[in-house]
Amino acid sequence: MIVLGKLFYFIVALGPLIFVHELGHFLMAKLFGVRVEKFSLGFGPKLIGKKIGETEYLLSAFPLGGYVKMFGEGGYIEGKDIHTSGGVDNVPAEELELETLREMTEEEKLRSFAHKPVIARIGIVMAGPVFNMFFAWLIFILLCMLGVPTVTAKIGEVLKDKPAFKAGVQKEDIITAINNKPISQWDQIADTIGSSNGNPLSLTVKRATGVVSFTITPEPRVSKNLFGEKVNSYAIGVASAGEVVTEYFGPVQAFVKGTEQTWKVIKLTFLSLVKMAQRIVPMDSVGGPIMIADMAGKMADAGGASFLAFIAYISINLGVLNLLPVPVLDGGHLLFYVMELIFRRPVPLKVREYAQQIGMVLLMGLMVLAFYNDIIRYFVNRPG
Repeated sequence: MIVLGKLFYFIVALGPLIFVHELGHFLMAKLFGVRVEKFSLGFGPKLIGKKIGETEYLLSAFPLGGYVKMFGEGGYIEGKDIHTSGGVDNVPAEELELETLREMTEEEKLRSFAHKPVIARIGIVMAGPVFNMFFAWLIFILLCMLGVPTVTAKIGEVLKDKPAFKAGVQKEDIITAINNKPISQWDQIADTIGSSNGNPLSLTVKRATGVVSFTITPEPRVSKNLFGEKVNSYAIGVASAGEVVTEYFGPVQAFVKGTEQTWKVIKLTFLSLVKMAQRIVPMDSVGGPIMIADMAGKMADAGGASFLAFIAYISINLGVLNLLPVPVLDGGHLLFYVMELIFRRPVPLKVREYAQQIGMVLLMGLMVLAFYNDIIRYFVNRPG
């Protein structure tokens, strides 16, 4: 039952992200007049399907992705020249069938992906990852309006012989301002003190007897950042009381906060990939479907807000990963189209074929690594 529950939350978490990603490609293709032949959630054998208008909508067996099949993705023949266009996502080869590798009528060319200007093809390909980030942005705005758990500025411990202790700061004090800047969250305290460069700070606290002000000079310390790297920082020797309140934001504030959080996660995702390439983040931290299912179950148990935040984080990760310039990913197609835009002609077919093969090997290697890490994490090194 536990396994079924995690599988359920895995599908609930991943399903909307796949749908949103493919919806981006679909809507942008429609905007540019491309005929969309299939819209599939999942890969592999068709479970159910219904044709509406010119598009067949499918639910397929394997829920680890999806695809939008557009007319003209396989390519076309013009005179004696064969043109192949690539496309978006990983449309299964059996779906393409290269039936479009023939001479097209003028009417067909108007609806063909391959015949669209390169700017249009770039827009169609980019729409999937952009929609994932847009979806996450909407979730973060919604969460800000529903209420965000926030650690207050209440002090739970004052370390002996540290700057705060020497200045007279006490346990249970609530920091209300630093350098006359209002403070309400513990994160604000940590960020302000950590980036002080050791300059004296004016600290205002509220205690039972009234409001008290101190001038404190932070001392240097070596700490570890999110990636386990040693960094130089500053501290005054206080620890949080761990008091949590729910902070609510109006629509305008939620828009600002949601935008800030979305940009923060996008930057963090890119930085994580850079750190992984530098081998600072170990490769065994890469997770696959089992890890995602486990985390989805845990976030669902923690509450609806936590589960929604998890979906937003995964959505941004999916969007960023798809923008990587790796053939077979959206970013790989974008790279070819940008080169076509710069050099005024398509990248040679042989170059794209070799690049696609390399990209597929890299993608398969990453999938094998993710599954291997999941097996080691959840079955080999499982406690008990």
